[in-house]
Amino acid sequence: MNFTNWSRKNLFANWKDSLLTITILYLFYVSIPPLLNWVFLDATFFGDSKKDCTGGGACWVFINVWIKRFTYGMYPNDQIWRINLAFVIFFISIGSYFFVSSKIKKYIFIFLTLVFPFLAIFLFHGGSLGLEEVETRVWGGLFLTLFISVFSIIFCFPIGVLLAMGRRSNLPVIKYFSIGFIELWRGVPLITVLFMAAVMFPVFLPSGTNLDKLIRVIIAITLFESAYIAEVVRGGLQAIPRGQYDAANSIGMGYWKSHLLIILPQALKIVIPGVANTFIALFKDTPLILVVGLMELLGMVNMAKTNPAWLGLATEGYVFAAFVYFIFCFSMSRYSLSLENKLKTTN
Repeated sequence: MNFTNWSRKNLFANWKDSLLTITILYLFYVSIPPLLNWVFLDATFFGDSKKDCTGGGACWVFINVWIKRFTYGMYPNDQIWRINLAFVIFFISIGSYFFVSSKIKKYIFIFLTLVFPFLAIFLFHGGSLGLEEVETRVWGGLFLTLFISVFSIIFCFPIGVLLAMGRRSNLPVIKYFSIGFIELWRGVPLITVLFMAAVMFPVFLPSGTNLDKLIRVIIAITLFESAYIAEVVRGGLQAIPRGQYDAANSIGMGYWKSHLLIILPQALKIVIPGVANTFIALFKDTPLILVVGLMELLGMVNMAKTNPAWLGLATEGYVFAAFVYFIFCFSMSRYSLSLENKLKTTN
């Protein structure tokens, strides 16, 4: 089918489609050229200060000058290598996972879930073995966004699975505890949970105990998101036919063995889109930690745009932040889609 026949069938099949196509093309004609001029043609990419931006378009000099702070926050410059080392180890482990045998994959998975989190925390915080201690109050930028997102995802997923199973339990104590937990955390906004974690949570700790603010934030986000994961997973559990449970019971499998080997693998495969959507929402919710004084990527952009030497360049900062968030969210979305296709058992 050539382009003329394709366009006649898909774009101009009737007068409504023709009107809609022409309207969309006109909107593109009106909006795209000015946008391209602002982003690329009239933009200034190189320089050291706002005075160098004389092209009339976007002042990407603002991003160039502040890129280190947008990435690492106020982390000491001479210690940034520790962050880079941790993420190099992480990405090498992830990359090698797709090219090794299934036997080695098991060890990589164990390393990423049980060893790497503690190794990363040690590198980031230091305080022993010759590493300078870096307080979490100076952590920030994209580094802090990824740190909170990764650790919250690692912890909230297993908790959510257990809550989903608990909500379907026949034991009243476990069932109603799970229901109460899920409904409580789903019934309040995340910004309130973060505020309570930063302000009220220390009140309930024993006298003299001081839990780091970053840890309190991760706990709050983990508990909040685990309630949403639980409902997503519960939907997958309800989609499994009753015959699967009966088949597991007929061959002598107990509750945990049947769920771990038969029920959960099928349920989790069904809910991949919902789980991925929750993880993406978690990643995009990280800017809310600004209310407790932590400066992730968007927080650093807000700080930079109020600098007297860079006033009036908020748009460039927000466009940059939006682009970074889109890259990560789109990557998660595509990975979840590839995982769906890989595990698909029906056409």
